[in-house]
Amino acid sequence: MDSERKPVRVVIADDDQLVRMALRLVIDGEPDLTVVAEAADGNAAVIVVDEQRPDVVLMDVRMPGLDGLGATREILARAAPPRVLMLTTFDSDDLVLGALRAGALGFVLKDTPPQRILDAVRAVADGSPVLSPAATARVIAAATGPLSSHARDSTRRAARERLSALTEREHETARAIADGLGNPEIAQRLNISVATVKAHTGSLFSKLAVQNRVQIALLVRDAEE
Repeated sequence: MDSERKPVRVVIADDDQLVRMALRLVIDGEPDLTVVAEAADGNAAVIVVDEQRPDVVLMDVRMPGLDGLGATREILARAAPPRVLMLTTFDSDDLVLGALRAGALGFVLKDTPPQRILDAVRAVADGSPVLSPAATARVIAAATGPLSSHARDSTRRAARERLSALTEREHETARAIADGLGNPEIAQRLNISVATVKAHTGSLFSKLAVQNRVQIALLVRDAEE
């Protein structure tokens, strides 16, 4: 780590005090990470995020009162929000997709080894999506699995309506993001500069009201279901 770089500031939101204590011990043991606050429920998480302005929030999914998905939506609606990494014992399709649709940039299980959790915090802080292997498998299964005709049609219509505001070039950029391409690969595919790709991506964030590339990819997939 660059000695002049400030540590990544982390908020831990979990209703289990022992979990919070364990995560704090692990995170504060790293020179490039620091826990700046804890919260025992979603409402408290929103408050401490507003107060502390962290870089990353480790957010439990299921908490009393406002749950982790609701808290994530509220936090990401703020100006210049932190990145959110969902951390839970539960591993269901609805939770994984719900977290990603809410704007979370990562999803790992609480039984993930500590070093991998630390790596996930660092990756999310840098803006890189992170999914545990189990969560990745469930996202793929949910994205390709059967839905009721009504649910599929409703999801498709909503996604297509949001994408209809895009220009042709923005559509192409969104499609490339959904294919998992990075900016250099998108630039090569579309025969444009990386700077132009970044400009198109910024427009996507604004027009689609999303926080990250994962949400763009999910929208594109929904529109094509």
